[in-house]
Amino acid sequence: MESQKLLDLVLKAISDRHGEQTQAYDMRGISILTDYYVVTSAGSQRQLHAIANQIIQTLHENHETNYRIEGSHDSSWLLVDLNDVVVDLFTQEARQFYGVEKLWESGKRLEIEEAQEQ
Repeated sequence: MESQKLLDLVLKAISDRHGEQTQAYDMRGISILTDYYVVTSAGSQRQLHAIANQIIQTLHENHETNYRIEGSHDSSWLLVDLNDVVVDLFTQEARQFYGVEKLWESGKRLEIEEAQEQ
């Protein structure tokens, strides 16, 4: 699947489960690890896992099965690695603590439509 389409599916899935303060970065030509990096926050661990589950469900609906998830059921952080798109999901507290966006600042920050920024 084209990386831009994959990014769009991820952003829609995050929006559907009310991810907060979602940011996306275009890393093409900057990083060999991924084309796009996405980070979002959840108000609770339950919401965190609901967002991850929505992303996976959306991938399956679009016949995309190439992904890996890091983190456990008790984690305040999950990573969904889709190769061309990497998604970090944090509880609000964990996101503030880790400040992981600083690792990806060299990428171009993308504008995300209002409906996806909830």
